[in-house]
Amino acid sequence: MTHPPLNPADQPTRTKAFAFALMCLGFFMATLDIQIVASSLRDIGGGLSASQDELSWVQTSYLIAEILVIPMSGWLTRVFSTRWLFAFSALGFTITSMLCGLAWDINSMILFRGLQGALGAAMIPTVFTTAFVLFPGKQRLIASTTIGALASLAPTVGPVIGGWITSQWSWHWLFYLNLVPGVFVTLLVPRFVHIDHVDLSLLKKGDYLGMLLMSGFLGCLEYVLEEGPRKNWFGDDAIIACTWISAICGFLFLVHAFTAKEPIVDLRALAIRNFGVGSLLSFITGVGIFCTVFLTPVFLTRVRGFDSLQTGLALLSVGCFQLMSLVAYSLLARVIDMRWLMVFGLVCFGLGCYLYVPLTNQWGWQELLLPQALRGIGQQFCVPPIVTMALGSLPPSRLRSASGLFNLMRNLGGAIGIAVSSTMLNDRLNLHYERLDEHLTAGRPVVEGVLQQQAARLATVGGDTFNAAHAGLDLLHTGLLREALVLTFSDTFLAVALCFVVGLLSVVFSRPFGLTAPPPDAH
Repeated sequence: MTHPPLNPADQPTRTKAFAFALMCLGFFMATLDIQIVASSLRDIGGGLSASQDELSWVQTSYLIAEILVIPMSGWLTRVFSTRWLFAFSALGFTITSMLCGLAWDINSMILFRGLQGALGAAMIPTVFTTAFVLFPGKQRLIASTTIGALASLAPTVGPVIGGWITSQWSWHWLFYLNLVPGVFVTLLVPRFVHIDHVDLSLLKKGDYLGMLLMSGFLGCLEYVLEEGPRKNWFGDDAIIACTWISAICGFLFLVHAFTAKEPIVDLRALAIRNFGVGSLLSFITGVGIFCTVFLTPVFLTRVRGFDSLQTGLALLSVGCFQLMSLVAYSLLARVIDMRWLMVFGLVCFGLGCYLYVPLTNQWGWQELLLPQALRGIGQQFCVPPIVTMALGSLPPSRLRSASGLFNLMRNLGGAIGIAVSSTMLNDRLNLHYERLDEHLTAGRPVVEGVLQQQAARLATVGGDTFNAAHAGLDLLHTGLLREALVLTFSDTFLAVALCFVVGLLSVVFSRPFGLTAPPPDAH
């Protein structure tokens, strides 16, 4: 069936703005839910009787499912159209959110979280494509700024919102929160979003081999990265098998992507300079955003013993400073080369991560204020220009497929960054503990003095000198482990900060972009 051509740019401005706002709401929900559970994992674990290792999959299953589906979104929009795909995605996300809130054990939670990530994933890249189709010129700058702000704000404020909800009601409401806006988006998007038509004939020539190879590659890779630190890496048969599957599928997927006529992911777009550099920067900012949001709550709960609300409040400053810098960025982007704004943002973001390095066991929201302020400012100044640089360099015909790849890079950076951070927290903790333990030998005056002081204090309280001496040793061990953990977090934040050095070097290879840049090449 032949449909009359659509020209979305000719629609009334109010209609386009409302349609875009609806899609941004769905996009924000899908992105927010990646980290909304970050500060509430202890409560979820208590409610579902789950171990710490099992709880990590509450976040990881969602992220892996998103990573698998996001690259397919370009093809799915061509088949089912943008509005129906987005509406179905919103509906599926809403239903699985309710199921997450009703989960009865950790296995059901992990299953429902995976379905939630898979069904909601299409809402993420679709917004990016829609913004560049609907809006021209200065309107496109506003749209990309909005998307960039939401993309970096949602993972940042997720733990804040989650911590507050959990403390006020229960962790179940982390998921019930999505029900009303999810229904709202599901019902209104088909009515107001008119960008393209359904073309079911494309189902006959879909790149199903590419989908299979990509799923095997990314799915097994994420499993290896997540479970490797806990299963002694290649000492486990499942890790070895998944490594081989990921390597073989990855190689075959690359060969297929560069030789197929219409591959599921347009890897050839990476040859366009600004898109290639933008995708690399998307990966790096994904590492920065997701790793800092992962590491900071873990530090505050394991070292400081903060509850979900205290953890959320300690992270609040990032979102506040990002919102405050939004106006400044919007004004400066009209008069200053966006590459300079991007460099400023990357410097602030990287410096904010580096200022975590002098971490101590006494750090709370006051000490976190400056690093998090720089992070918030940096996210606002670097993410929107990256979106404009990468997607603005593409012709409309390549936007859909390339948008999925661009968003995949950000989420992949976050997933790999979290996995590497978890590995460092395990390996570096043992290293620092052993080094500190070397200095706590029996007979040293300082050590003996501390033990005697603790034993005397505990004997006074408990009245048992023998057990007090053993309790003093336990306290010393606990303090040693805490300091080793602090040093481990410091090392991990330094590694994240160094990623931004690579990002700054890559900016040198980018071309001018923004309002004054020439239009993208049609090929």
